[in-house]
Amino acid sequence: MDALISRRSLLATTTVIVGGIAATGLAACSANPSIPQPSASPTGPIKDQLDQVLQTISAGSDKFGVAITDLRSGKAYSFHGDYASQSASMAKPMIVAMALRKAGGLLDAEKAELARKAITESDNDAASALWTYAGYQGYTSLAADLGMTSTHLDPNKADQWSWTWTTPADQVKLVAALSSGKTKALTPEQCRFLWDLMGQVIPDQTWGIGAPKSADVGVHLKNGWVQFKSTDNLWAVNSMGQIDLKGTGLYQACVMTRDVDFPTGRELTSTVGTWIYRVLNSAPL
Repeated sequence: MDALISRRSLLATTTVIVGGIAATGLAACSANPSIPQPSASPTGPIKDQLDQVLQTISAGSDKFGVAITDLRSGKAYSFHGDYASQSASMAKPMIVAMALRKAGGLLDAEKAELARKAITESDNDAASALWTYAGYQGYTSLAADLGMTSTHLDPNKADQWSWTWTTPADQVKLVAALSSGKTKALTPEQCRFLWDLMGQVIPDQTWGIGAPKSADVGVHLKNGWVQFKSTDNLWAVNSMGQIDLKGTGLYQACVMTRDVDFPTGRELTSTVGTWIYRVLNSAPL
């Protein structure tokens, strides 16, 4: 992987050393990120409210995308949902899915533990071990079977999972497949195994789409964050998952961003997650 800073230390301290990066419309001081806040009362149809909210939060950035499926109405929403960027650790559900396909069923105890660490703790070594076991070539066929037409290996770093490319729209397809178990890519039992892990992510990694989590609001998700020093020196900070209200599916969503540092990206994606919930909890799409 590319120049990765320890996730555990980063999440514990939210301190990142970033050199020589100019501030953008999304970024302020890394110690105290300042994210544009929408009006407390967006107006109009739900789609228009989401547009208003995301236009404000994104501040005109071209490195920002959101896709949503409302599970009550079945309607889809996109705010630059075709925005493409590297997956970072958001690739880990795909990695576990690849390992499940390689195994031809459920994983043995050793690999199941690697899967647990990769998803619930975002453990890089565990993910890399499963990536090696499954073979990176399996990523392409898995994406195809899931209908993720914009998800692919990086042409120059095909063997590096953090460099895999995807879009918010494709990630919502993955969430839908794992949640429902209705996909030719995996068996229902394999989907259930992976989906259960996504519901056990440790508390300090349930930001982003998972920001609304509470006693009544359940979350299945996977986030990703990594700095790409060899390209633009920015951080890919991504979040995908499903929000349930009192045990009933509310919506599935993904936000993908590229930010000056991790604290800004985490705050940005969490602001998005909070506002999506506020808007969609008021009425369906």
